[in-house]
Amino acid sequence: MFHDGTEEGVQEQHFEISNRFRDVMERRIVRLQFDAACDELAAKQLHNRDHIRRQMRLVAAQLEDANRMKRFLENSRTRQPAGEA
Repeated sequence: MFHDGTEEGVQEQHFEISNRFRDVMERRIVRLQFDAACDELAAKQLHNRDHIRRQMRLVAAQLEDANRMKRFLENSRTRQPAGEA
């Protein structure tokens, strides 16, 4: 198993998603990255090592979620609205 949770030899699934869903995902990615940057700055204001460690774990989780969502979008196609081809 790889660090990102995928397994060697397993083909990635490709999904067809709506424009609206893609937009929601893209906005969520931006928000996670922004929150991670803010939380990383906040960690610089902390003095307790345990608090800093937990804050940086939060940053890592936010960035991992954003990267996971990016990979999902990379492996997805946007569905064309009905009537368009």
